[in-house]
Amino acid sequence: MADSKASSMFGAGSAVLRGVITAPLERVRRKASIGREESENQVNAIIEGEIIPRLLMAHDTGKEQARSRRSRPIAPEDASRFAMLPLRLEAASLIEEVDTFIAEGTTVETICLDLLAPAARMLGEMWDRDECDFIDVTMGLWRLQEVMREIAARSPADLPSLKVPRSALFSPMPGDHHNFGTLMIEEVFSRAGWQSEALVKPERRDLLDRLSHRPFDVVGLTLARDCPSAALANLVKAMRNASANPRIAVLVGGRMINENPGMVEEVGADGTGADALSALEMAENLMSVSALSNQNLR
Repeated sequence: MADSKASSMFGAGSAVLRGVITAPLERVRRKASIGREESENQVNAIIEGEIIPRLLMAHDTGKEQARSRRSRPIAPEDASRFAMLPLRLEAASLIEEVDTFIAEGTTVETICLDLLAPAARMLGEMWDRDECDFIDVTMGLWRLQEVMREIAARSPADLPSLKVPRSALFSPMPGDHHNFGTLMIEEVFSRAGWQSEALVKPERRDLLDRLSHRPFDVVGLTLARDCPSAALANLVKAMRNASANPRIAVLVGGRMINENPGMVEEVGADGTGADALSALEMAENLMSVSALSNQNLR
């Protein structure tokens, strides 16, 4: 029973990712009676706020390195042609298409930024125009996800060697079932050499229990929807109290925080990041400051 519960809480491979893609879209499909315009907005919010960011961060090796390696750009006409393919080609055939670009010198970073993300966005636009249905959107996004996983696995990021690996736990706000942001940021930290974990659909007690059993250096909350600042402040305080590490750094992020950065201090968190890379930079800065402070105390 314990193992079953743990497997339902922690992200672990394709089955979890498939659920993350299909679950929010399924909710939109079930609520079709709310009106076409609102359901369109929900699908676009999912694609723009959850799916595209994961594609963009799928193979990050650092901003400067990614820029320097963008040797062969993708022409707009090639991107437009590829954007239609997830509706009719299986993942294996899409990978063959991508391999053609890679053979011509296009980097994996550019594939994610200029090919896969625009294709995901196009699915949302076609939904808007009533040119594809729920099944089309779901299958197209799943195929793009498979392509991303395949090319990232073939070309892993160069991980820095940390003498003492830092650890981080990431979770959506309990009760919020939008998990893409959480999985995305966990992947970016892991590829940067951190020992990172992601909770999927946790209850408040699950999050606090995990924090009490391991002295994580950082805990990050992702908010895919607005919530009362008092509720967020209450959870931040509870996480600090429960943490096995009394000096744990707390990060919060999401649209609500990005639009109101002053909330970081208001809710008692230590920092935020507009995206996964910014969150990683913030976390590493916090760890550097903490290390320096510890040295000064000796």
